[in-house]
Amino acid sequence: MGLFTRRSQNATANAQGGAVATLEVNPALAALTGDYVVDPAHSSIGFTVRHAMVTNVRGAFAEHEGTLHLDGSDPARSTASIDVKIASVDTGIADRDGHLRSGDFFDAETFPLMTFRSTTAAALGGDLYRITGDLTIKDVTRPLSIDLEFNGSATDPYGNERAGFEGSAEILRSDWGLTWNAALETGGVMVSDKVKLTFDISAIKQA
Repeated sequence: MGLFTRRSQNATANAQGGAVATLEVNPALAALTGDYVVDPAHSSIGFTVRHAMVTNVRGAFAEHEGTLHLDGSDPARSTASIDVKIASVDTGIADRDGHLRSGDFFDAETFPLMTFRSTTAAALGGDLYRITGDLTIKDVTRPLSIDLEFNGSATDPYGNERAGFEGSAEILRSDWGLTWNAALETGGVMVSDKVKLTFDISAIKQA
């Protein structure tokens, strides 16, 4: 996913006396390069949406899995693949969760997975990165960019090398065919079109 690179440009003379940009890589960050698996027990993929124009409803998908290839020397060479089980949606209200799983929204029986496949990644400076890819919900695939912050790395008590990051993105659910709504007597609609997606990820490096 390209989360662990810090770039700086230094001018060095070439044979013609011009300047050539060189890349300095922090060895500690470059050492994190490798393949990772998302740890669902210590990660969350959630969402926030405005309800009845006056408050927010928050929810999450309890079941998801993903793999990352992180390149600490060149973020553009990093990749991510995430699969989310739609039926695991949880907003804390069983009836509401059932409605979200129904044909009015996700139609989880017909389309059991929401997926993300990265296409590009880039460093934004400091610990900030942006990953862009294809988000598929139901039978609609559209591009999505996610801004991320690298939270650091650590070796846990079981010897697992972990890397963590968090980020968010905003989408219009109607872009993915999620158009159900109900008009309010006072004006406006029951569910906003804009949805904020949130990601808090702990990934374990593979041997």
